[in-house]
Amino acid sequence: MKTVAELNAARAKALKTVVLRKAEEVLDKTVKSDYKRNVLVCGGTGCTSSHSDRLVDKLNEEIKANGLEKDVQVIMTGCFGLCALGPIMIVYPEGCFYSMVEEKNIARIVKEHFVEGNPVTELLYDETVADDGSIKSLDETDFYKKQVRVSLRNCGVIDPMNINEYIARDGYQALAKCLTEYTPDDVIKVVTDSGLRGRGGGGFPTGRKWALTAPNKAPQKYVVCNADEGDPGAFMDRSVLEGDPHCLIEAMAIAGYAIGASMGYVYVRAEYPIAVNRLDNAIKAARETGLLGKNIFGTGFDFDMEIRLGAGAFVCGEETALMTSIEGNRGEPRPRPPYPAVKGLYGCPTVENNVETFSNIPQIILKGAEWFASMGTEKSKGTKVFALGGKIKHTGLVEIPMGTTLRDIIYEIGGGVPNGKQFKAAQTGGPSGGCIPARLIDTEVDYDNLVSIGCMMGSGGLIVMDEDTCMVDMAKFFLEFTVDESCGKCTPCRVGTKRLLEMLDKITKGEGTLEDIDRMEELCNYIKANSLCGLGQTAPNPVLSTLKFFRDEYVAHVVDKKCPAGVCKDLLSFTIDKDKCIGCGKCAKNCPVEAISKTDYVAPGHKLPSYEIDTAKCVKCGVCMSNCKFNAVSKG
Repeated sequence: MKTVAELNAARAKALKTVVLRKAEEVLDKTVKSDYKRNVLVCGGTGCTSSHSDRLVDKLNEEIKANGLEKDVQVIMTGCFGLCALGPIMIVYPEGCFYSMVEEKNIARIVKEHFVEGNPVTELLYDETVADDGSIKSLDETDFYKKQVRVSLRNCGVIDPMNINEYIARDGYQALAKCLTEYTPDDVIKVVTDSGLRGRGGGGFPTGRKWALTAPNKAPQKYVVCNADEGDPGAFMDRSVLEGDPHCLIEAMAIAGYAIGASMGYVYVRAEYPIAVNRLDNAIKAARETGLLGKNIFGTGFDFDMEIRLGAGAFVCGEETALMTSIEGNRGEPRPRPPYPAVKGLYGCPTVENNVETFSNIPQIILKGAEWFASMGTEKSKGTKVFALGGKIKHTGLVEIPMGTTLRDIIYEIGGGVPNGKQFKAAQTGGPSGGCIPARLIDTEVDYDNLVSIGCMMGSGGLIVMDEDTCMVDMAKFFLEFTVDESCGKCTPCRVGTKRLLEMLDKITKGEGTLEDIDRMEELCNYIKANSLCGLGQTAPNPVLSTLKFFRDEYVAHVVDKKCPAGVCKDLLSFTIDKDKCIGCGKCAKNCPVEAISKTDYVAPGHKLPSYEIDTAKCVKCGVCMSNCKFNAVSKG
């Protein structure tokens, strides 16, 4: 007679075989494949916008024309990360990384590389070609060598439309392990011990959130994924959905098991059509395979999920507003308490996490809490995905261990600031975040360090600014965004941010006073303390952080009536250096308001009279400066 433990172990092994057998079948097909080469083409939004889908069509056309259908397979994948070089494609087994590929390049690549066996080195990313012409691994390049991919492990590696490829990469084995080896409390303990914190901005411990929800009794509980991602410059969640949608499905099912929920919703931006399509395909494939729906793995556990398209409002990224929107109502935040763990979606206990948070769960279950906790810092475990944008060479998506310095992110991974400009600041957390000035570039990026300097992690957008950025104008840009996106439910946010923007607008026009700067600071603190939800509470952060680190720029706008960066239009004046002007007249021909005229002055060494600008007529559009090839036009 077998013991209960022995019976449970045998049952677990039998149930896990469902996934393991499928994985073995897929891997077996891969090993026995007759394809000599696999061509992975980036199918993320960035490369798709550069028509990478046309590259796939052209590749297949040229492959067929050369009789290589049985030798070469073309696969559309997710984002590789190095968006600045798109469209991108990688050819295996050589690992050749072709960048900025154009349709006109395809015939040559197929002929020289696929037929003759000679990679077209001049079309490869230069860092992947050694001095002797040999091909270097992507892992050896500056952009990739300091990255550790957990959330992005499958992006750019698998076909996101093929569930078998996900299964071949240990897909759904974490769910099988949870359902057959762990109790719900065991799952919550593993997540808690891992130290995983919410990647959506607040950084609340994920295991604790699940633990607060699990004990609450209710006929129905829910798991909600926030894929709304409204921060300007942020596209981390989108890339995971586009490149690895099954990872999210598996993680939400695990969360459902842990808290006792049988239904999940993914609230995703309607502006993400590729992500929505691939996630919808993945959900259908998971249902057909028995990995979603009733009695998963024969354990009696039921879990299904649906997609809800976002309402197009930034405030719907706030968890209670998001749930209100799913319910079919106007997306407005609710007072807390009660918290969603007690009363969330449809009044039922609900766990809500964002895509990146969920994407860590399967690997934590498979590799253990200690593995995940071994990365990062004491209070910020694991890795973090950042979307690099702005004045940086390598715009794109990176995943790095928590605690990596801002210097390493910008200069080692991001390739530095282009055009010889000086790094000035980095904005983290989007409209809810703050600025890190150049003097703090060696800050280790984690939750607590950023908060200590008046910034926040946010969802992971990281916008780099150079010496030509006006920090007052930058604060105004983000505040304009939050004013537009405020739901208007509470007065501190609805009215306070509007008054704050009005004062900023006065300053950028040279009409502000020193008292305005002091009043702005006071109003910022009032809005933070009294707003209903996170949007209002964090809306003043860009203003407060720029006041803290770049107050001299505010004073220059007020006292000197000058914009040190030469950005604020109302404080600019364009002039022509008559000694540099050769009299070509190009500035005058292109001036939209005829503010430029010829003078009687002929500079030494020149044959034609110089030109001058009538400042009363000038609309400060800068057309004269952009058209002058002799640097005779300046602004100040």
